[in-house]
Amino acid sequence: MIRLSVTSEVKAKCLIRNSRLLSTSSCLHQSPITNIHPVSPHQSPTHKDVNPFKLVENDLNNLYQDIRKELWTERPELEEIASYYFDGQGKAFRPMIVVLIARALNFDVRRVPDLQDSQKTVAMVTEMIHTASLVHDDVIDTADTRRGKPSVNVLWGQKKAILAGDYILSRASQMLARLRNDEVIFVLSQVLLDLVQGEFMQMGSKEDESERFSHYIHKSFKKTASLIAYTCKAVSLLSGANKNYQEAAFQYGRNLGIAFQLVDDLLDFVSSQAELGKPAAADLKLGLATAPVLFASEKFPELNVMIMRRFCEPGDVERAYDAVMKSDGLDHTRLLARKHADEALRYISPFADSPEKQALIMLAEMTLNRKK
Repeated sequence: MIRLSVTSEVKAKCLIRNSRLLSTSSCLHQSPITNIHPVSPHQSPTHKDVNPFKLVENDLNNLYQDIRKELWTERPELEEIASYYFDGQGKAFRPMIVVLIARALNFDVRRVPDLQDSQKTVAMVTEMIHTASLVHDDVIDTADTRRGKPSVNVLWGQKKAILAGDYILSRASQMLARLRNDEVIFVLSQVLLDLVQGEFMQMGSKEDESERFSHYIHKSFKKTASLIAYTCKAVSLLSGANKNYQEAAFQYGRNLGIAFQLVDDLLDFVSSQAELGKPAAADLKLGLATAPVLFASEKFPELNVMIMRRFCEPGDVERAYDAVMKSDGLDHTRLLARKHADEALRYISPFADSPEKQALIMLAEMTLNRKK
């Protein structure tokens, strides 16, 4: 059984508590969900019997093809660059979450789980925003590979990569405008704001050691979890769900997104380049202090100096890596990811029982157990 130090345990509990304040709507735990449907053990299979990928297969079957159609332009090279990552090789993890939340709430509200066209548009926009952020991230990080193949900036150069990312976001914005739903547009505009702010947060280091972890979690929300949280909220709006269910959808996405990022930061230390599709220990080489390092700094205080100088001196990366591997940093990170996954499930527990709800439960387990 994994056990946190007293400091780590208090820190983890505070992070879970404080991160709830990031929500932009009323707190669910203070306003109980009404119209809760009774759960029968015979209504649907357990989450272990449900394959989330199979469940959304028809809804996402033509996802990348439909996105490529939206990216058409009379500029062939721009279209080629913008379409490069929409080759069907991605996991479509984020659109899958959006579709499952949408269908779960459609079933809850209307007793019909079928996906609405407007909700499918949000799922497409989710993948487009995510992919555009990857293109821009690779420019900022001067990355050579992405998903096991040369990155856009390597093949076409930094300037064209930036323009391609901007073009994807422009097309996504047009798709949202066609929905003619001001509330959905406003909700998803927050994602773009958060992505930029999160990237700026990542460029800086907190001098105050006591603030580093909350800074890291807040940055992780903006860079990773915001997209999942707000797109989940957007499809909940389109389903006609009440505000409590909208909050539940948002909180599921936020907590699952943070858990996803924590696992991602953990895998940076334990997975190979072949498994990740990007270089191992990449975060340290970029000067980033993620959860495993921050936890390890409790046992090895000398890491704090390296964190402040962003591991820029010779040997810093190697020493920091060794310190993490000799500490409980990875175990603590894994446990914190579990806490956020459990929190995500707590918020959807009142949803009517359905295969989609069981798939959302399974996704939380898959997030914690993934290897890449």
